[in-house]
Parts: sequence; structure tokens; C-alpha cells
Amino acid sequence: MTEDPRLRAARYRIGVDDGPADPEAPVPTAAQRAAYVETALQQAMRRGEFDDLPGAGKPLTDLLEAAHDPNWWIRRKIEREQLTGLAPPALSLRTEDAQLDARLDRMHREADVRAALEDFDRRVIEARRQLQGGPPVVTQLRDVDAEVAAWRDRRAQRQRDADEAAARAAAEHRATPWWRRRRSRRSSE
Repeated sequence: MTEDPRLRAARYRIGVDDGPADPEAPVPTAAQRAAYVETALQQAMRRGEFDDLPGAGKPLTDLLEAAHDPNWWIRRKIEREQLTGLAPPALSLRTEDAQLDARLDRMHREADVRAALEDFDRRVIEARRQLQGGPPVVTQLRDVDAEVAAWRDRRAQRQRDADEAAARAAAEHRATPWWRRRRSRRSSE
């Protein structure tokens, strides 16, 4: 593909040439270099070289309103790659506390629930004892017996809901005559 005439003209104006360097050629001014760069950018945009870049069409967050942070790139990498375990204990424990009930609900045995709650409480106490600086640990301890009782109640409620849904499905199945069920099964295939 041949070079765009506008880009060639911009190179000519600032004295950039693909040929041998001329020691007596005038040095381009800052305005001439800026014009050349602007022309090259416009050409690249027309060719679509900036399409489909990561973050295209998304707002630039925290650039104008945030104070200068020398570790901005670390924070962005942590957010982008969703790395965990890198935050101070006070922050990671707050996050874990917010997600603890959902994590407990995925467990099947009461012994596992108790062990997870005791481990969480142990880490909260240990974080409170540390004097390493950072934000204060405001996460509350969990009452193991009360949490296990709440876990049992949530589990029983989920079981009742599942039983009711199964009963409704069975009643609907019995209420529909066999020839309609067969006909609807054929139409769905």
C-alpha cells in the first residue's frame, strides 16, 4: 500500500525524509513535530488501528478527581485481575464478613460451618492484636452457636422451598392428562 499523501506532506514540512540525513537540514520546531504527530494519529485512526483496544469506550476512572497516588498502577492491576489476599487484614476481613453467609450456605456439614466460623473469629482477633498500622479492624466477631442456628434455619427453609416446588411440579404433572403430556413432549422435540 502506498503512503498517504498527507502524511508525506507532513514529513516534508518538518524535514523528515526516508533518504540520507542532511546535516544542513533545518531542525523542525515543536509546532512542526506536533503537526506531524497529529497527522500520523489521524491517519492511524482512519485506518482503524485504535479500534478494539482494551478499555475502548469506557470512562477513565479516578484520573481527574483523585489525588496523585504513586501506586496507582498496583491498585489498577489488583482491580483488573481481581487479586485477593493482598489487602490489609481490616479490609479483607470486612469483605469476607459480607460474603460469609453465602459461603456458609454452600457447606453441607455443621462441623464445617463451625470450623469456618471459628477460623474467621480467630483471624479477626489476631488482626486486632496486630499493631502494623493501616485501617482499624472494625469487623465484629461471629457468635458460633447463633450462626450455626441461623445456618440450620436457612438450610431448612431452602429444603422446604425445594419440597414445595417439587410438590407443585408433581401436582401439575398429575393434573395434566397423559395424552396432553405426550403431545406437549412431542411438540417440544
